Amino acid sequence: MDLKTILEKFAKGELALEDVHKQISIHSIEHVGNNIAKLDIGRDFRKGVPEVVLGEGKYSRDIVRIVLSAVKIKGNVVVSRIRRDELSKICKTLKNKNLHIQVGRSSTTILVKANLDANQHSGGKIGILSAGTSDMGVAEEARLVAEAMGCDAITYYDVGIAGLHRLLPAMQEMISADVGAIVVVAGMEGALASVVSSMVNVPVIGVPTSVGYGFGSAGIAALSCMLQSCALGLAVVNIDNGVGAGAFAALIANRTTRNLFEAKPHKSEDTKK
Repeated sequence: MDLKTILEKFAKGELALEDVHKQISIHSIEHVGNNIAKLDIGRDFRKGVPEVVLGEGKYSRDIVRIVLSAVKIKGNVVVSRIRRDELSKICKTLKNKNLHIQVGRSSTTILVKANLDANQHSGGKIGILSAGTSDMGVAEEARLVAEAMGCDAITYYDVGIAGLHRLLPAMQEMISADVGAIVVVAGMEGALASVVSSMVNVPVIGVPTSVGYGFGSAGIAALSCMLQSCALGLAVVNIDNGVGAGAFAALIANRTTRNLFEAKPHKSEDTKK
């Protein structure tokens, strides 16, 4: 529907205000520069997931222009996979624009905010685990995307199966915190995702990483292992796809929190008396 049809249907009472908002958001596109980018600024309302800017293959000056446009409209934006040799320069330029920058540890993904309160907390909680320290960069991608979606993230890194006793305190905290989903990031054979999924009653998202060597290197062994898992309740994203895993986990956690809130009985005026 075009804008005129949407407004006519609203005037006739055929569309609710929320439906009008959704329909308009579908057509909400912010053009950046001379055909540099077209930002989908209504995505967070329409899908619950923000638009994430892929830094890979982009000039640093174009990344800055895209970020400035997005932050001006939405208050925050995630930029993933910035070239390592460009990361510090881009962060310095954005800080000079009075923006707040969170850089993922061992990662080239950043969360940019117009102010520190740019994210509204949804109440959703997720857990993020990495098998090794080498997997941390991908895990941090997931954390930043989830935080951009209003979720709190409990993180434990370097808790892989080579020393399985390291995993138990992490699992205990996450279960006690009643997380809505757990992201498990693992390279080599990727077995940690199956182990975690066998221990918990919440959805687990496995992220195979390209950490590894020899036969099955570049993440192929980890991906194959996770896809062949006997443990139910495990979904798997693509190799090194921390962004997708973080968004998926946050969607689950946010919906779970919203459903719990809506299910709570409201006290009537008579009850209050």
